[in-house]
Amino acid sequence: MIPVSAFAGRNVAVFGLGRTGLTAVRALEAGGARVSAWDDGEATRARAASEGVTLTDLNGVDFAQFDALVMSPGVPLYHPQAHWTVARAEGAGVPVIGDVELFARTLNALDDAVRPRVVAITGTNGKSTTTALIGHILSSCGKDTRVGGNIGLGVLGLAPPRAGAIYVLELSSFQLDLVQSLRANVAIHLNLTPDHLDRHGTMDRYAQAKRMIFQNQSVGDAAIVGVDDDNGESLCTRLMAGRGHVVPISSGQTLGKGVYALGTRLFDAIDGRAQQVADLTGALALRGAHNAQNAASAYAACRALGLSPKAICDAMLTFPGLPHRLEKVGEIGGVSFINDSKATNADAAAQALAAYPKLYWIAGGVPKAEGIEPLVRFFKKVECAYLIGDAAGAFAETIGTAAPHVTSGTLEAATKAALADASARGGEAIVLLSPACASFDQFKDYEARGDAFRAIVADLMAAAKAPTALEAIA
Repeated sequence: MIPVSAFAGRNVAVFGLGRTGLTAVRALEAGGARVSAWDDGEATRARAASEGVTLTDLNGVDFAQFDALVMSPGVPLYHPQAHWTVARAEGAGVPVIGDVELFARTLNALDDAVRPRVVAITGTNGKSTTTALIGHILSSCGKDTRVGGNIGLGVLGLAPPRAGAIYVLELSSFQLDLVQSLRANVAIHLNLTPDHLDRHGTMDRYAQAKRMIFQNQSVGDAAIVGVDDDNGESLCTRLMAGRGHVVPISSGQTLGKGVYALGTRLFDAIDGRAQQVADLTGALALRGAHNAQNAASAYAACRALGLSPKAICDAMLTFPGLPHRLEKVGEIGGVSFINDSKATNADAAAQALAAYPKLYWIAGGVPKAEGIEPLVRFFKKVECAYLIGDAAGAFAETIGTAAPHVTSGTLEAATKAALADASARGGEAIVLLSPACASFDQFKDYEARGDAFRAIVADLMAAAKAPTALEAIA
């Protein structure tokens, strides 16, 4: 854990006592702050109390006594309306911040000679894989690396800062909305497509939150920007007009300057002279155009941190991949099961659908605003779609006659039906869980959904290996 001394001897309110909130309470108390902690959920409060957190009902206190309100990133900040604690804090002139801001203030208090470096990654899609890949490369090259933020451990749950360490942080738009002073030595903006509009209200607000990742960079810091979408291209142009070290990245187009991938080939043109530095054919965890962009981003980040091209590319080939992202979790009689539970929107699911020629597709959950309209071009690949959760009816209407589909309801029913259909066809086949939806109708998060899929497949594999009654008698 990272003790936070920025509020030593002062009063701080913490609202939201999930993973990040609990860690924030402990980090603030370890740094000498007086913490008033609360959550709207009775069960969450009970769990926090059982872990030793002293609760203070924030409904009945004067917010003017607080020097800050530390807000869980999942709590509405301004849309569709500000949470009541935010409104109370703003009315009292109290800053509303998050755990990443507490981390930033802790690092900002250190002398430059001992301050660790920070790599921060955001984007609608690919940020978890890119974060994990950068962490893998740095660790493989012997660097003192701490990976967290919106992936794995919350940022304050990581090891305390020390000279030479490198923090590699995935940052969501929710977290960046609550940041004021974070300085990233390397900041990466991968892409931007419609998502989380129920939280941000408009694409402009969503884009503004993502851009916060660059706000406190100095002249020598690196800004790495994906230019394969219109927003990224314009963002890169604006950054180049006002600063030095900006590295465009692409998967699919040649760049005069930057890092780009063409198919499985990775090119370094950071100095304006392009040279192929890697063939990613052997990097099985980095298949697909979306992963080519992730690889280009990770390469550019690690070059900015001083690693050699050969060391970076050698480490990429040993990257094991990310759980719940195109993760093969089993095989039965030539039928492979791919867990892509992390695909919580259509754009992420498109990357998975593009990776396979034919497949049996499990989709559904809590739908995003765009539904699966952006995936229409892939329907010809779908041997059958198995629709689950709240989105099943709407997805069935969108698919229409473009591909066979059934409403399975549950993940278990869908997986069993997909296996039966794929086995009946014979030969090799892919059963792909790529929901294009949030998970909250049936699971607490995408990880729980992916774990459930893994368990279902494990049970089916065990059943497939079990002897029949006649075989047992023989």
